[in-house]
Amino acid sequence: MRWSEQGKVMKHASLKVDSFLRSLPLFSDLQPADIERIATGTTTLRAEKGDTLFRRGDPCNGFHVVVYGQVKLGFTSAQGAEKVVEIIGPQQSFGEALMFLERPYIVSAQTLADSLLLHVAKAAVFREIEADPQFARRMLAGLSRRLHGLVSDVESYSLRSGAQRVIGYLLREGFEHDAAGRVIELTLSTTKNVIASRLNLTPEHFSRVLHELTVARLIEVDGRTVRILDVDRLRSYE
Repeated sequence: MRWSEQGKVMKHASLKVDSFLRSLPLFSDLQPADIERIATGTTTLRAEKGDTLFRRGDPCNGFHVVVYGQVKLGFTSAQGAEKVVEIIGPQQSFGEALMFLERPYIVSAQTLADSLLLHVAKAAVFREIEADPQFARRMLAGLSRRLHGLVSDVESYSLRSGAQRVIGYLLREGFEHDAAGRVIELTLSTTKNVIASRLNLTPEHFSRVLHELTVARLIEVDGRTVRILDVDRLRSYE
């Protein structure tokens, strides 16, 4: 049963919705009155790890923003294999494109950790688009970035080896975790199976690549902790 069906939709007293919305690039240039109007159409949602937010085929009546936590978007094949399309983290959003198309979700969404999200209603977004062309352009920019990311994924799956995909992922995660740009140690944000699916690899292939990199003395792995021993060599490894 989905979390919404269990009555887990609730207001979160400690979160100031309008302040959080204003911190997002999408809403940062709006006037306080505009933010307040959007906040009135925004619901605060709490979900526990493993909760299903929506399933493929459910109606899309707005878009979500992650305040904290992590959400995976994906689908399951007829054979029962899961394909993770995207992993969404704090201050990232999802669902905008289908909201504009007014079509059902084409993926399912499940939390990978205890999470707090905002759901911005379609009606509130459409009101602001009609009133503010700049807001419409920011929405388009966000959708364009998502499309660019999907095209990059297709390029990666088609032209890059499994090892190159894993190395690219480790380097991106490492730099995200180290503001100084030095990659020393990182913690994988979710399970290896989920990461493997996101990289379009089997779990066995993903583990084999980690083993090869370990044998080559490029990384050390301890559970979810990965220590990068030589960034330059790792970057050039094939």
